[in-house]
Amino acid sequence: MAHIIEITDFRAPELDAYARLTERQLLGRDIHAQPLFIAESPNVILRALDAGYEPQSLLMERRHIEGQARAVVERCQNIPLYTAPLDVLTQLTGYPLTRGVLCAMRRRPLPQPEAILAPARRIAVLENVMNPTNIGAIFRSAAALGMDAVVLTPSCCDPLYRRSVRVSMGTVFQIPWTFLGESCGDWPHPGLERLRDMGFATAAMALRQESLSVDDPRLAAEERLAVVLGSEGDGLSDGTIAQCDYTVRIPMSHGVDSLNVAAASAVAFWQLGRR
Repeated sequence: MAHIIEITDFRAPELDAYARLTERQLLGRDIHAQPLFIAESPNVILRALDAGYEPQSLLMERRHIEGQARAVVERCQNIPLYTAPLDVLTQLTGYPLTRGVLCAMRRRPLPQPEAILAPARRIAVLENVMNPTNIGAIFRSAAALGMDAVVLTPSCCDPLYRRSVRVSMGTVFQIPWTFLGESCGDWPHPGLERLRDMGFATAAMALRQESLSVDDPRLAAEERLAVVLGSEGDGLSDGTIAQCDYTVRIPMSHGVDSLNVAAASAVAFWQLGRR
């Protein structure tokens, strides 16, 4: 049976995760509390539960308890379920809730890259991608278009930020991922060397005259390939491009000079993820 709690006091500390703590505060909670993230919408929450993430509490409109969130409620017994009408929840959180359902979930320790990349043949590597929307969109494309895992440099946005999770439609829970190193000094060296030690050829997505087309057969022939994508504004750093095995471009037409990193990732994953 769900432990339903009607919200009567906006100041209740149990609601801090939804109303007052920033993403960084959720991630960096004190040593007595495990870090959290917020999953939003029933489908996303169910995917997180399927992936083994542990719920701590729920927040939803009252009408969803027996409605669209019923499957979530049935799988989250014996945790607090905070509820109120939509107008009250909007006042509490400061914005309208997507589908009226939120879940605070416990983070898990991140695996080492070697652990998730051992069985992989095609992976995405993200350098300095800091926009949560782009991160979510890239993860969705990676899961759908043949990537086996995603690794991020330490300066990337956290894939478990609320907006990233929502834009990904929960695919952040379906494809293995981790950070490649713990500080900016871990990339591009020794990060690229770690990938090579695991048998990956590296393909830097960059608009250079000397680059290969994304459909070049040499790329498809690589047994293990890491597709390296750069930040929203500047793209990949010169140092990263110089150290990768290939430089790869997506041919453009109509005078267009580049694609957004999320759009470019979908094209690259479609072409390079095919076996």
